[in-house]
Amino acid sequence: MVKEIVVEPVTRLEGHGGLRIVIGDDGKVKDAQFNITSTRFFEKFCEGRYCEHVPRITPRICGICPIPHHLAPTKAVEDAWGVEIPPAAYKLRQLLMNAKQYSSHMLHFYALAAPDFLLGPFADPALRNVVHVINKMPDVGAMALKMMDFGQKLCAEIGGKSVHPVSAIVGGMKKPMDEAARDKFLKMVPEQVDFMLKTVDIALKVVTDYWDVVANVGVVPTYYLGMTKNGVHDIYDGDLRIVTPDGKKIDYDVHDYLNVLGEHVPDHSYATHMYYKPAGYPDGIYRANTLAMTNCADRMATPLADGALKEMKAKIGDVSHHTFAYHWARIIEAVESIELIAQYLEDPDIVNPDCKTLDVEPREGNGVGVVEAPRGILLYNIWSNDQGICNKLNLLVATNHNIAGIEKSLMHVAKQVFEDKALEGLKLPDPWIK
Repeated sequence: MVKEIVVEPVTRLEGHGGLRIVIGDDGKVKDAQFNITSTRFFEKFCEGRYCEHVPRITPRICGICPIPHHLAPTKAVEDAWGVEIPPAAYKLRQLLMNAKQYSSHMLHFYALAAPDFLLGPFADPALRNVVHVINKMPDVGAMALKMMDFGQKLCAEIGGKSVHPVSAIVGGMKKPMDEAARDKFLKMVPEQVDFMLKTVDIALKVVTDYWDVVANVGVVPTYYLGMTKNGVHDIYDGDLRIVTPDGKKIDYDVHDYLNVLGEHVPDHSYATHMYYKPAGYPDGIYRANTLAMTNCADRMATPLADGALKEMKAKIGDVSHHTFAYHWARIIEAVESIELIAQYLEDPDIVNPDCKTLDVEPREGNGVGVVEAPRGILLYNIWSNDQGICNKLNLLVATNHNIAGIEKSLMHVAKQVFEDKALEGLKLPDPWIK
């Protein structure tokens, strides 16, 4: 009898859905699927709209990363119309992006990942949740909530709203940050940096305690897609970078994405599988997200984060295929974000009213805007007519990039669990809490 194991829903962010594993009579894994509801229909929502309206529509795609979905199409329209934004606008957007990155990564680490690690993967599911962690570790729980709250409130201050922001416009930002608000958040930074360093200690203990799992479960060689600026990690601006399974790094201008990324729909799925076009499908399956970004980066943009990246690479290699190392990479990115938040809050341009240009004129054009969302690259390609109407929109979100890599990793781990019984011999630490 064929056995199916279904886990649904995993999450509904950006159309994410459930896992389906099929096991045959012989105990062999026959199939592993990550089933999603596509979000590509947003491309149709935007056709016929004024291009300036697109950045107000697309943030509704995702409640976790609406800010990247706000800025990527804004950048695409600016690219189509040849608009240059002032330095103050660039810095405000960087601050907004890193505030979202910080809040999202802390939400993921403490609310989604921590319960499994702190209680152990075989603990009662009724207890393996963030509420139980907060009850048992109130100091850590309070710290985590303050970190997420700081990031979200900073997003709201700059974006107008913490979810579905309204502040970016074609040509820059609607307004600068208020000086009193800037001073208020600056006073909070030292405490946030202290919280971040404590989080690093927790994360490193998790990695150390679960090293047998990190080193042996879900080690799946793939290509990786990230974004760097002259080799430096950057979540707002830069080139596309592909890293091959053996560590070769290849940079592409974002406008060349159609020559770099291919789409394939397997027989078993309606979902698009993305792949690195020069390698072909399925040999060119790639992954995005945090580990992909740190694999792509020659270095981080800030000193503490760069030191943390060097420490990780010394442990698991310059290019890591360890799926569980995504958690480690996420913490490194969060360190960079709080360092950049401090840097930009101290910059006088953040309160500079010269944060938008009036030199904006709709024209026929084709523009590409790319940013790095917390789950992976967002790529927007917009076609505008001479009246500034969106004729066409091509949208590649993190789910598109990751689904093929997720299924490849899922198949690998399913075989480890059900066929090789590999987990039975792994060393697991005693739970931190009961």
